[in-house]
Amino acid sequence: MRIFAKLCALVLAALPSGAMTEASFVGAYHWMGQGTEFGGFSSLAILDDGQSFLATTDRGYWASGRLQRDGTEIVDVSANLRKMVLADGSNQFSTDAEGLAISDNGQLFVSFEGQHRVSSFGDQTQTEQAMPVHRDFEGLQNNSSLEALAIDDLGRLYTIPERSGLRTRPFPVYRFDGTMWSQPFSIPRRKGHLIVGADIFEDRLYVLERDFMGIGFRSRVRAFDLNGENEVTLIDSQILTHDNLEGISVWRDSPETLRITMLSDNNFRSLQRTEFVEYRIND
Repeated sequence: MRIFAKLCALVLAALPSGAMTEASFVGAYHWMGQGTEFGGFSSLAILDDGQSFLATTDRGYWASGRLQRDGTEIVDVSANLRKMVLADGSNQFSTDAEGLAISDNGQLFVSFEGQHRVSSFGDQTQTEQAMPVHRDFEGLQNNSSLEALAIDDLGRLYTIPERSGLRTRPFPVYRFDGTMWSQPFSIPRRKGHLIVGADIFEDRLYVLERDFMGIGFRSRVRAFDLNGENEVTLIDSQILTHDNLEGISVWRDSPETLRITMLSDNNFRSLQRTEFVEYRIND
């Protein structure tokens, strides 16, 4: 009974610091694919005004697909999986793709755990190209490193590790200017949430976070200016509302509204589900 009470207290804990802007829930779609390689989706980029997408998986696959909508809600998903061509021939320790960013000219960038790095690909058929690394990357925690990757309008990449090392330590944000990495700012770590995804849209950094509470997940989305200031919490879900959301893409579905689309990682487990989840924000 005491354990249950403590769990309830955690679930009903106060909202995190920073301003709160409510995002309205649009819908969720349970995507049931086939094949042993289906699942483990860790990133998401929405394309073509919400009609198509590109994602990556924990096993080093690209997933290129289409979203069928009935009005505003997703009603069907189709996709093709393609194995990434990695520089080391897909060593099992190098395939854990986590973050995804796409430049204006279509170049693909992926952040990896296992071997902590960010790499580039000309397209889905081309071989991984190595990029410089920040001196901090080598010391990142195993299976908790470069989860989030995003790109701004100037073509600069931003990556954030899943863990900061201490609950009281902010999450460092690393930025690549085309030549070298720097660590220009950090964002505060609040409660037990960890970083799992990011996107940049209209000069705002959107960060997706999760908090695993034993029987399920809580998800949170915060937004910041590109210097870490003006923090706003947009989504702060209760436990079991959604599955293990990891991929996030922000786009405009009308002149007045933004859409946040997220994709879950089922960890290739039958008790979990792969789902697209969408929220809307009025400007």
